[in-house]
Amino acid sequence: MTSPAAAVVPEASDELTQRLADGLVRVNDRLDEVVDHDSPLVKEACHHLVDAGGKRFRPLLTLLTAELGTGASNEVVDAAAAVELTHLASLYHDDVMDESDLRRGVPSANSVYGNSTAILVGDLLFGKASELVAHLGSEAVLLQARTFVRLCAGQIEDERQAPDGEDPMAYYLRVLADKTGVLIAAAAQYGAMFSGCDARVIDLLGRYGELVGLVFQLSDDIIDITSDAETLGKMPGTDLREGVATLPTFYVNASNDPADERLKELLARPLVDDAEHAEALELLRRHPAIDKAREHTASLAREAAALIDELGEGDAQTALKALPMSVASRSA
Repeated sequence: MTSPAAAVVPEASDELTQRLADGLVRVNDRLDEVVDHDSPLVKEACHHLVDAGGKRFRPLLTLLTAELGTGASNEVVDAAAAVELTHLASLYHDDVMDESDLRRGVPSANSVYGNSTAILVGDLLFGKASELVAHLGSEAVLLQARTFVRLCAGQIEDERQAPDGEDPMAYYLRVLADKTGVLIAAAAQYGAMFSGCDARVIDLLGRYGELVGLVFQLSDDIIDITSDAETLGKMPGTDLREGVATLPTFYVNASNDPADERLKELLARPLVDDAEHAEALELLRRHPAIDKAREHTASLAREAAALIDELGEGDAQTALKALPMSVASRSA
């Protein structure tokens, strides 16, 4: 397995950073153990994205919220690994749905093994995550099940337009809360749940995590427009190519400036033509909608940070307050 992602949490003390780094090593070791398989092909396909690394943001959040209690027990590590496996499983499915060729700078699993195998590997990893959670008790199983249902529902609704009578931007944000926010909420809750925190703290961290998840996805959607392929690890403008509306495009469509008519025309359809796709990217990158989307994202980050005020003071609280804005302002 590759080295774990660095435990970079803004405003964390050196001691906290080291504990988080040590925890991530344990999580990565657990992932390596759990995805092992007797079949060389199955093992290789399961390791495809696990070994590609990634930010390990969700398990890192589980380890961080555990600092509000007794710290990274074996149960916390297993919960963190289960959350990451659930996330990785969803990526195998996402790449099939998006027909992606790259993921994290390497060929996507569907491009290497084919769509059917990629889907089945995703299913297998969901099963492995459930197996881990099953050892953590009925409360953890219920949280995993509810999270999985919302995640799938969000992904289904993401493929469709807002129903008649529902505000499109509100629909979009609700879908993001389901398909991304709910798993990050579960990551935050698991850390508190298995470190001895009370129900009030667990509930608060669920709300915090869902907001952080929204910030994470909104930031991703902005990065998909503003970054290049080398930084992104895949081709930029995936949402534009598929005709998927995101926060910047909502702001463009709300504009009354006649100069935006060409961009609106492009955004009204999937941009499968390379020249039109490049034109839309160029116009959108210099449009004020990007700054508006960034401010909207930052406002949600501030809302998440404000929740932590209810938890008093401490090293973990300081890091949890700083984390949302760090997510909002990232460039990759």
